[in-house]
Amino acid sequence: MLIENWMTREVVSGTPEMSMMKASKIMKEKGVGRLPVVNEGGVLVGLVSDRDIKEASPSKATTLDMHELYYLLSEVKLKDIMTKKVITIKTGETVDRAAQIMLENRIGGMPVVDEQNKLVGIVTDSDVFKALVKITGVMEGGVQIGIRLPNQPGGLVPVLDYLKDHGARLMSLLTSCEPADVGMRDVFVRIRDMDKAAMNKLKAEMCENFEVTYWV
Repeated sequence: MLIENWMTREVVSGTPEMSMMKASKIMKEKGVGRLPVVNEGGVLVGLVSDRDIKEASPSKATTLDMHELYYLLSEVKLKDIMTKKVITIKTGETVDRAAQIMLENRIGGMPVVDEQNKLVGIVTDSDVFKALVKITGVMEGGVQIGIRLPNQPGGLVPVLDYLKDHGARLMSLLTSCEPADVGMRDVFVRIRDMDKAAMNKLKAEMCENFEVTYWV
């Protein structure tokens, strides 16, 4: 699943010369926690988060009066507080790669750029969740079966053949490999609902012939 098919294309962004006060207002109105900063050519040059704005704002204990406070906030530009080394991802990358980058860097989203580093979108953890829900087919119901198999060529074939021979319709298939020295892998198969009697029979026989870890 490519990033470009799941990212948000209409990105709220700012410019280096935009005031921190205006940026804060935009972020609150749009309900976003991060604001990509682009130059006149649309090239990404930085990123400002709500945390950056909070850290750059005067303390609540400030002795400044309201006029002085507004003047100060209007004078601070995004170029003064933005993060210049921005973690990004290219449009040709995949959603799972985006999830890996966000997990490793402990961030909830990042800008998507093209080969010229121009901002073309933004991907967030919510987009990753949507992709996961879509690829698993969970919204369509069915049953998910966890099966532990030897991690070897053709190890999945007997399971797929078994499901096919028993009239089960495959909705999704995911797999997770354990370390090589363990030599096993977990497979997660989702099948469509079946007649109750047929489903019970399939479950019983699957548990007899394979190492079924769960049936939900």
